[in-house]
Amino acid sequence: MFWIWQMELRHLRYFVAVAEESHITRAAERLGLQQPPLSQQMKALERELGVQLLRRRPRGVELTAAGRSFLADARAVLAQAEHAVAGARRTARGEQGQICIGFTSSAPFHPLVPRLIRTFRETFPGVAATLEEGGTLELVDGVQRETVDVAVVRTPVEADGLVVHPLLAEPMVVALPRAHGLAGGAAGASLSLKALAGETFILYRRRSGPGLYDAIIGACRAAGFSPAVGQEVPRIVSTLNLVAAGLGLSLVPQSLARMQMDGVVYRRLKGRPTPTAPLLLVARRGDPSATVRQFLSLARKAAKSFAP
Repeated sequence: MFWIWQMELRHLRYFVAVAEESHITRAAERLGLQQPPLSQQMKALERELGVQLLRRRPRGVELTAAGRSFLADARAVLAQAEHAVAGARRTARGEQGQICIGFTSSAPFHPLVPRLIRTFRETFPGVAATLEEGGTLELVDGVQRETVDVAVVRTPVEADGLVVHPLLAEPMVVALPRAHGLAGGAAGASLSLKALAGETFILYRRRSGPGLYDAIIGACRAAGFSPAVGQEVPRIVSTLNLVAAGLGLSLVPQSLARMQMDGVVYRRLKGRPTPTAPLLLVARRGDPSATVRQFLSLARKAAKSFAP
């Protein structure tokens, strides 16, 4: 269709209208034009192509064989142009495109995160969403390098070119071996942080999740003791596996208590201080893509109206 470069789309629209109406005057009325200029446009189009497209009849016009061939291609070109315009507008509105959503290993256990991703995919089915799990620092680096668009993390971030959107904060609970002396009592029983002094702690290693690690250490010190850290592990699930094995206890976000693991008992914390685990959304500063803006807007609304 090399000829498209030598003419404007409006010429194709004019021709299609004339062909469909089989009448110059009716086509002019349909297009909101005067009849003489439209007749001139059709003659100019035939001169440009070097072929006769229309046969003039006393009561209208009819297509020649060349005209019928040209009509099929003209309709195809106009349809492609409309498709391109519609696609560009959907992309500009954030309704089409792609997004990479990162999250730390503990984030998906909070119901807000899978609910948000599900709602986003249902609201914007034209956006291809990929998910990326990693440590906080790894995800932050991905956002900076633009391999990740947004990341749900647990650690406040201060880095050039990034902005942090707080979503919510949840309390932390104690994960105890089932045979531990503090694990007895009713299922809803709670413990004070001071009661954990002298216990061996198993923590999510700091370089993987500095936010949770620092929150636990800071809360213990505020309660009057420095926790004895027996082991640091790279994943929250690994922390709970070691707790189940009786190697110590841990503090984890309350949402992880939804994961029932054999050998692990969860207890709420009472009194002050009580450490919390935030959920934060990290994105690039400035003017992100329309798709990212839609995700951020949906995330803020979901967090504001969240009910566990």
